Amino acid sequence: MPLDFTAIDFETANSSSASACSVGLVRVRNGEVVASAGWLIRPPAGHDRFFDINVSIHGITPDRVRSAATWREQLPDLLAFIGDDVLVAHNAGFDVAVLRRACEATAAALPAIRSLCSVQLARKTYQLDSYRLPLVAAAVGFLDFAHHDALADALACAHIVIDAAGRAGASDVVELAMLLGVRIPEHDALVAAEFATA
Repeated sequence: MPLDFTAIDFETANSSSASACSVGLVRVRNGEVVASAGWLIRPPAGHDRFFDINVSIHGITPDRVRSAATWREQLPDLLAFIGDDVLVAHNAGFDVAVLRRACEATAAALPAIRSLCSVQLARKTYQLDSYRLPLVAAAVGFLDFAHHDALADALACAHIVIDAAGRAGASDVVELAMLLGVRIPEHDALVAAEFATA
């Protein structure tokens, strides 16, 4: 199997995992970046307040997302980009939670997904003082990117996984995870009907 996966990164409007306001996606095929996409998202109602601390981190304001597609409107494009790929993210627990909570908040269906955390991969691959995204990206030679821009962060994550696979001699992400002793959890599908009365 080739080294195929999709790297993903979300930015959020506030402390709610459902408050996605931006997404970045990077498709890797056979160990090479072949496509990327990123866009703003109008967070779900009830999760759409922008906290000052979040704005200070990513620079996205309510005005910037006012005319953006809603979560329900953009979800088909996001899922089409991912396809059947393993989703890779730096601190994957956060990004998977955003994906699932935003779907729950909007009663949107979500297929089962598999995820892999590049922080866990990095801890098994590099000897660093910190495993924050910019420092790990620098260790693999991916320098001077706009940290907390969702697309830039997804691209940095993709390069980390490509480099880690090369160092481990892994031909695909499943083998990479196995060689480094990292899990690829499968997250159950969410069915829209589950939330119809919520």
